[in-house]
Amino acid sequence: MPQILSLKREAFGLDISDVSLKISRLKKRGKFFDLISFGEKEIGSGIMKEGEIKDEKKLAQIIKEGIKKVKGSKLNTNYVVASLPEEKAFLQVIKMPRISEEDLKSAVIYEAENYIPLPIEEVYLDSQIVSPVDSYQKSCDVLICAVPKKIVDPYSSSLKLAGLQPVAFEIESMAIARTLIEKEVSLYPTLIIDLGATRTSFIIFAGKTVRFTSSIPISSQGFTQIISKTLKINLAEAEKLKTKYGLEEKVKLKIEDEKTIKWMEKGRVFEALVPPLIDLVQQIKKSLDFYESHASSSGLPGGEKVKKILLCGGGANLKGLIELLTVELKLSVELGNPWLNILEKPEKGSSKLSLEKSLSYTTALGLALRAIK
Repeated sequence: MPQILSLKREAFGLDISDVSLKISRLKKRGKFFDLISFGEKEIGSGIMKEGEIKDEKKLAQIIKEGIKKVKGSKLNTNYVVASLPEEKAFLQVIKMPRISEEDLKSAVIYEAENYIPLPIEEVYLDSQIVSPVDSYQKSCDVLICAVPKKIVDPYSSSLKLAGLQPVAFEIESMAIARTLIEKEVSLYPTLIIDLGATRTSFIIFAGKTVRFTSSIPISSQGFTQIISKTLKINLAEAEKLKTKYGLEEKVKLKIEDEKTIKWMEKGRVFEALVPPLIDLVQQIKKSLDFYESHASSSGLPGGEKVKKILLCGGGANLKGLIELLTVELKLSVELGNPWLNILEKPEKGSSKLSLEKSLSYTTALGLALRAIK
């Protein structure tokens, strides 16, 4: 995405979604990093919708409030690396001949018109040459990414209204991959599933770059709403049941009727979630089939078949989800570790932010990594 200033100044990461914003800032510790500032702030309804900013002034005020309330060290910089919505971005890896970098830049702009469904003058276009895994390739891979100016400009405006200077913008998939793919290299395609509050994103990473992205409306909040409607309980109770029982235990609902206590054990949370889970599995299969049937040779030793799935986002903590996806997809499924490229001992997570909670900070941590690197 358009890099507005150089990244020499210290900056922090800011992940903006439809329902909340998350802040993180890292500090260099030898060869690794440490989380020194973090926080989140809820975004009220009507301010954001499907990645588009509807009220710049209100969002700016929320950003200001979020910055004031960060945990850890106070944010003493106004430079920020911010996210852009995945569902509004066009991302494609294209094959280009091995020519000089100067000629390649001109050629990419011309070639991008064949992949982007909008006039070039209406988008911010960014590209980067992907270092090959196989140095003997005759062509080179170039990642192109475009986001409509009508989407990006309100983000820039909101940040400036909040007193911040955007150093760079980045789509969520790039930030997520930076945190979850060890050393940002994978010898085989890996599917990352970001199960967020309002949508789920599919990101396929192979070699040294993101290769494919898509988004669907299935979400963690949607799961809660379905449980609420099916069991005829309020959203708060539905969220509690979802968190407590998930997919792996039967629900015990205690109903008091005068002196009679009846126990209902019917696994009702699981039953309520069967329809959206079936849809989720089908959508994952469609994405895998599309990628594997359209992927051009990338020179990967592992070929073009996806061999692993990593889960992130707040919804990734749903009990039993890993087991269900493993059985249905017949692939290795595990929780991603957002600390993989940050901490010396990532398996333990940060003392400031648990591994479970950090899954919802995956994008913010990836943005903070870009800021400090």
